Amino acid sequence: MSVTHRWAVPVARRLGSGVLVLWGAATVSFLVLHLVPGDVVDTVLGPSTAATPELRERIRADYGLGDPLPVQYLRQLAGLLTGDLGRSYQQGLPVGDVLAGQIGPTVELALAATVLALLIAFVAAVATARAGRGRAARAVASGLELLAVSVPSYWLGILALTFLSYRFRLLPAAGDQGPAALVLPALTLALPIGGVLARVVRQELDEALARPFALTARARGASERTVLLRHTLRHAALPVATLSGWVVGSLLGGAVLTETVFARPGLGRVLVTAVTSKDIPVVTALVLLSAAAFVVVNLLVDLAYLVIDPRLRTEGAGV
Repeated sequence: MSVTHRWAVPVARRLGSGVLVLWGAATVSFLVLHLVPGDVVDTVLGPSTAATPELRERIRADYGLGDPLPVQYLRQLAGLLTGDLGRSYQQGLPVGDVLAGQIGPTVELALAATVLALLIAFVAAVATARAGRGRAARAVASGLELLAVSVPSYWLGILALTFLSYRFRLLPAAGDQGPAALVLPALTLALPIGGVLARVVRQELDEALARPFALTARARGASERTVLLRHTLRHAALPVATLSGWVVGSLLGGAVLTETVFARPGLGRVLVTAVTSKDIPVVTALVLLSAAAFVVVNLLVDLAYLVIDPRLRTEGAGV
């Protein structure tokens, strides 16, 4: 098997499974939203609009809401295949325009939280690896990580607001004006993820430090810091890459609560509003966007394995 083929196989496999994931996401969201109580016509008209039965029927006909569910489902799939996400029932705008205006703050928050989570994980794991620190430091780090994972993100946000914003006035409490306003929501979103990743990275480092290649490096005169940072840290990147799909899900799910607590614009707040008002096109588009992000991240993880672990590139290359 050639090296080129080893790169092509994970790409083809992920693309094939990605199509199924996107189809499943579109199908599940369609079915769930049509089972939720409430009339979509009320969303189109607005809560304060009094409409005659004739007007309601006209709206139902214009949006195709009176068609059988299989017809609506196939029409939705056909639109998605052509890139047509439909129009928001609530705002009357193309769904693409609705999302385009809100995706920037969410991406900004997710990237900042990811960087913070990785920084927290690797610093905590390296500082308390078995060869570097004693039991007391490891116990304290493990306790803090467990606390970060166990506490709900919205409660972390409330604590951050209470102490760092209201009491000491160090950082803004709400909004998205400037980098300072990003610190608290990003930290709130990053702490639980960083706690999980730190435990995984530390365990991998401990195992790597006991392997023959680490013993060989020490025998050649390498210091413990050199062994830890140069020889074993790469091994800790593999489980982090494996958990990337979970990280993406945590970021997307946590963004809903975090953006609400800190009154930030973004896709999380759009999703809450769309679900509450049964704005089916917007919810479907957000579900598909989340599924697409999951598919892309897992594809990148498969490719990252080939970069991180050279054995996967050379193993069987001559077959």
